[in-house]
This record gives sequence, C-alpha cells and structure tokens, in this order.
Amino acid sequence: MTRRLAEVAKKVGVSEATVSRVLNNKPGVSEATRRAVLTALDVLGYERPTQLRGERARLVGLVLPELQNPIFPAFAEVIGGALAQLGLTPVLCTQTKGGVSEADYVELLLQQQVSGVVFAGGLYAQAEAPHDHYRLLAERNIPVVLVNAAIDDLGFPGVSCDDAVAVEQAWRHLASLGHERIGLVLGPGDHVPSARKLAAARAVAGGLPDAYVARAIFSIEGGHAAAARLLDRGVTGIVCASDPLALGAVRAARRRGLDVPGRISVVGYDDSALMNCTEPPLTTVRQPIEAMGRAAVELLNAQIAGTSVPAEELLFEPELVVRGSTAQAPRD
Repeated sequence: MTRRLAEVAKKVGVSEATVSRVLNNKPGVSEATRRAVLTALDVLGYERPTQLRGERARLVGLVLPELQNPIFPAFAEVIGGALAQLGLTPVLCTQTKGGVSEADYVELLLQQQVSGVVFAGGLYAQAEAPHDHYRLLAERNIPVVLVNAAIDDLGFPGVSCDDAVAVEQAWRHLASLGHERIGLVLGPGDHVPSARKLAAARAVAGGLPDAYVARAIFSIEGGHAAAARLLDRGVTGIVCASDPLALGAVRAARRRGLDVPGRISVVGYDDSALMNCTEPPLTTVRQPIEAMGRAAVELLNAQIAGTSVPAEELLFEPELVVRGSTAQAPRD
C-alpha cells in the first residue's frame, strides 16, 4: 500500500496524504486532482478501490508511427504524463508494418468514445498519404492536436519544432567549421517537415545543388544508403532530418574508411535518447520535447473543455547541441 501511494503521488505530483484521501473517498481534494490520481492508478496498473470502480477515466488517443526512433517514446512520456495530471488516460496506438494502420486506430478510438486524439509523426505530414480518417475526426468534432508539421488543409491546431531554424543552425555550424560541400539527408518528397528543411537549406546556402540532396526512409538503414550517395558526390558535411538518419550517415562514412569527424562531419535532428552516448557523440539539433508535449496537451484539454482553439501551428525554437561528430573541414 505504501509503495502504491508513493508511486501514484510521484506520477501526479501531489503528496501521499492527498492520494490517500482520494483512495478513501475523503473530502478536501479538488476534482481535477481526484481525477488525476484515479487516472494514475489506471496507468500504473493498480486496481481502484471498490467504491471508485464505477468511474471510468476519460480516454485520449496518442497515435505514434513507431517506437524504434527514441523521439517518439520521449514524446509519449511527456504527453502521457501531462494527460494523466489532468485526469485523462492516454491510449497508446503504435503502428507496425503490416499491422494496424493509423486509420484503423482512429476507428478503434472512435468506438471507445475517446475525448480527443494527439498525433505525433503521422500521415498528416505526408501530402500524398490518405487523410480521410482525419476528416472523419473533424466531422465528429473530436478534439485533435498534431505534433510537428502537417499539410495545410486539415484544420487542426498543432505544435511544431521550427524546421527552418533547425537547418539554419546546423548549416551555419558546419559552414563555420569550413565545410563548403554540405549535403542534406531528408525524408520522402511529400514529407512537409523535410520540405521545410530543404527550403531553409537552399536559403541559407544561397542555392543547393540537387546532387547534394538525398531522400530516405526514416531509419538507420535509410540514412546509410542516402549518405552513401552524398559521399559519392564529395560532400564533407551532412545535415540529417533525424538522429537515426544521422547514425546511418556515420555508419556509411565508416564503411568507406572515412573518419567521423576527421573527414566527414554529421549533424542529426531531435537529440533523442542516448545520442550523447554514441561514438562519436552526435552533434544534433534538439527539439524542445517537454515544452511541445505540454503545449499539445494544453491545446487538447482546452478543446475538450469546449474552448475554441484556432487551427494554428505553434512553432518552438530548437537548440543546436554540439558534440563529437562535427569538426573542421579536411584541408585536402
């Protein structure tokens, strides 16, 4: 019992005495705190007291494209924690190849009568992907928030890291180290964040040869293949649209006997978990995950409460984190 009180209190950010009052159905606790404690019980896998089992927690879908990229579990942790503090129970929906699709998850969430849905890294960011399930949510007036850039006509509020600023920071860092042949590893051609990064790179570079732009699926293997093409074209610096892509670029350079950062400098994007533990530690552009995740939950909760929220995108400033994968450009 003591362990349960301590875990729930830590999850919600209240005292153990407050948790005890909720579990014993005592007065002196706000409704929001009471809901948050009950939701924390559900999330942590504890049974509710008998007298409280009739109360069903409000559900919110949290739809992610994968869990292999550490950035998505990081968003899930922040968003899930913020939802729990509001008395909302996150329902994690993760896609797998050949498994349940994003549209299927939306159908399941609607059947569960969810209070809202948060999407991170979904099909909304790809112009050529199917979007009917988003329009279905809009027709049902389900509160929705999108994390990171979406196509223009969906009409949902969103929070995004500023892709243009991220690329400018990475590009200027490599240029300051003397790199003149800088390549760019991006996602698919219809991927909105990648399009924003490409536009920013062309602007900061004063033009960018098509040969210095490589497309890839978002994985280490994709980054390896794309970076190999750039290495064939003589680049000495590579800016990548994700950390896994950057790790693939490091691997591609090493497979050719090229030292990182002695011969090739690599910059990632996200600053996801363990990037300071790679060899070399990865220079990357950090997304402000905590601030973005909490803002997404605030926008969702406002909609759930009946407040009108503009279908606007909130842009958050990234931060360049310089580590060991970048160095002065080679002189020969």
